[in-house]
Amino acid sequence: MSKPASIAPNRHLTSKEHLRLWLRLLRTTRRVESELRERLRLQFNTTLPRFDVMAALSRHPNGLKMNELSQQLKVSNGNVTGIISRLVEDGWVERIAIEGDRRATRVLLTRTGSEQFHQMAQAHEYWVDELFSSLSSQETHHMNELFAHLPTEAGPEPDSPEPNTQGDTP
Repeated sequence: MSKPASIAPNRHLTSKEHLRLWLRLLRTTRRVESELRERLRLQFNTTLPRFDVMAALSRHPNGLKMNELSQQLKVSNGNVTGIISRLVEDGWVERIAIEGDRRATRVLLTRTGSEQFHQMAQAHEYWVDELFSSLSSQETHHMNELFAHLPTEAGPEPDSPEPNTQGDTP
């Protein structure tokens, strides 16, 4: 992306506000994430990546292939493999061979893993609620509406026409 040759005066002010907003969002996200990491560590002796893996598996009671799990979490297969190995050691996840594909495995939460995740998820929800308690329900709703206009995935902006990407890969 190239730098614009000049920015109209009013656009420059908006640009600076966007930059301030981005920095505030980043700082807030880092603070909240850091607090959640610490609470998961102290209360459940686990990590946020392990929680994220268990959350993804909890939404798929029949399990996921490792590559599906990696895609959902938007991380490499290598990252997921190490986390899954530790969760298997703890008895929270099991690996199941997929018939006809010696290299592929399906992973799913065990009963113990599902119960443990349920406890963590309840605590996580409480902690997030506590961390955002300075906002009223109306302010929270309004912020959610505003953030809905921001892009959440790589690609075209929301409500913009799809570009002609014939031959491109995602």
